Amino acid sequence: MSAPYILVLYYSRSGSTNEMARQIARGVEQAGLEARLRTVPAISTECEAVSPDIPDEGALYATLDDLKQCAGLAMGSPTRFGNMAAPLKYFLDGTSNLWLTGALVGKPAGVFTSTASLHGGQETTLLSMMLPLLHHGMLITGLPYSESALLETRGGGTPYGASHHAGADGKSGLNEHEVALCRALGLRLARTAQKLES
Repeated sequence: MSAPYILVLYYSRSGSTNEMARQIARGVEQAGLEARLRTVPAISTECEAVSPDIPDEGALYATLDDLKQCAGLAMGSPTRFGNMAAPLKYFLDGTSNLWLTGALVGKPAGVFTSTASLHGGQETTLLSMMLPLLHHGMLITGLPYSESALLETRGGGTPYGASHHAGADGKSGLNEHEVALCRALGLRLARTAQKLES
């Protein structure tokens, strides 16, 4: 049996959600667990459009086996009208076999998002990502207010999960509080997974 890992599954368009995923992975690694970064391919209205099996750059595409074998899940998406992006939803819609077998029941999960505007639907996006995870029987871990950055942030950050205000051009980097909250989410997920495994 392979060593336990936290799957950091995300979709990113301009790079902000990708950077959040990397910071969450650093938090996971602080607890001594492997963070496995995976993304999902873009989807297209063109029926003939096919993505390569391996992306040109960045994280590999997630497989159902990556999800099935993980000890915990951090899942992230940019906000699309207060909801997760379609590519991530498309991937989740293909997880019925995992649901039928209860493969994810009792595993910890957390969510993260980035938005172009400060009031662009961060919390509704985080909540929308939780719904399929709850159907899978996963245990949702948010961010407690014992994380001081949650009280001090002037950008992203919610008790529902990590968030980031990327700006209209998507170029605003994560501020110190957003970085701290991403790492805290990763660390919390990893520690929860470790406790559940023991």
